Amino acid sequence: MCSGQHSCHEEQHEQILCPQCDLVVSVPELAQGTKATCPRCHTLLTARWRQPFYQPVALAISALFMLLMACQFTFVSMEVAGITNNITLMQIPTVMFSENYVELGAFFLLFVQVVPAFCMIAILLLCTPIKLPRKLQIWLSRILFQLKSWCMAEIFLAGILVSFVKLMAYGDIGLGLSFLPYVLYCLLQIRAFQCLDRHTLWEKLESRPAYPKIESGKTGLKQGVRLCRSCTAILPADQYECSRCEVKGYARKPHSLQWTLSFLITSLILYIPANLLPIMVTESLGNNLYSTIMAGVILLWEDGSYPVAMVIFIASIMVPSLKMVAIGWLCWDAHKAKGKRDPARMHFLYEVVEYVGRWSMIDVFVIAVLASLVRMGRLMSIYPDFGVVLFALVVVLTMFSAMMFDPRLTWDKCTADDDKPMIKEPKGD
Repeated sequence: MCSGQHSCHEEQHEQILCPQCDLVVSVPELAQGTKATCPRCHTLLTARWRQPFYQPVALAISALFMLLMACQFTFVSMEVAGITNNITLMQIPTVMFSENYVELGAFFLLFVQVVPAFCMIAILLLCTPIKLPRKLQIWLSRILFQLKSWCMAEIFLAGILVSFVKLMAYGDIGLGLSFLPYVLYCLLQIRAFQCLDRHTLWEKLESRPAYPKIESGKTGLKQGVRLCRSCTAILPADQYECSRCEVKGYARKPHSLQWTLSFLITSLILYIPANLLPIMVTESLGNNLYSTIMAGVILLWEDGSYPVAMVIFIASIMVPSLKMVAIGWLCWDAHKAKGKRDPARMHFLYEVVEYVGRWSMIDVFVIAVLASLVRMGRLMSIYPDFGVVLFALVVVLTMFSAMMFDPRLTWDKCTADDDKPMIKEPKGD
């Protein structure tokens, strides 16, 4: 094919600026059921679902219905020496608040109940033909994808399964009528997010503004353009406010490394007492047993619950520790590394850090379930202790630290893409 024909063909493609490595990618019109990924960092750029709006709506409606069902009946029950205690989903934060464990109750209420339900409602409002004021549409679209990382319903479900293993040593555990609807709710809300494409949603709300002529296969920064990280519009690098979503931004996150390190250092300071102080108190026949995170892992291991002990050890000990090391390494690489570098490897490390960090909340949710369910008076009761609040703050701060890091800094020193266009055909789902 001659260069003139190739140029004409290129102009028919939509150009998308990769949010992770800043590469301008030319994407052809996608067939149904296909997606386009960045050829350099393999980040998903856009996908064309067979029903790009009806599918998320159907999943969101189903998820909300299942959540409503899950809140109506008993969730789990426990019987010890003839004494039975039942809890519903709504009783878990209620017990926390009534016992003055406000912080733990707030974490549970926000991350497990309020945020996921709000996101499903936002999907309904944005993907249906409901007429909303433009400012409300913009606000919902901006906040929806920002809250995605804070939806932790599936992490709570994993915490429930872990708590069952701990509780089976003390009594009989029963599943209530709400348990299956809640499992379905977790699966449906995850799938609803998977089927909602940010790029397609914003194009439905409003066409993206015209942008300067740019060349595919080169970075946006070198061509004087930047990405709006909210609505994916391509803007001049010196344009402070996006004309489509009204979000203010820069070509690179200002003071990204400073903010990342400040959150990282704060989380490191809190991580030490979070591991030394008790996270849980077990009262049995008048005797109090104080448990730290590591003590809980050792107890599970001695009881023969090796898989669960490994899950807690990895999620609560290894993941936070390695995440702090990895974030520090990413900051050093972006600021100091010179010569031979492997940005692809560092970018993979960043993606792993961003994904796994939230799973450290599993131990926090385990404590919330145990403290709500095991309330048998002096026979046996479990209470959260101050260490679990510190640990939850460590998880939140490390999540903020990863969010403040700009992954494009990893690629800025890489010059291998200066003259080579890098176009990749879309892959089928």
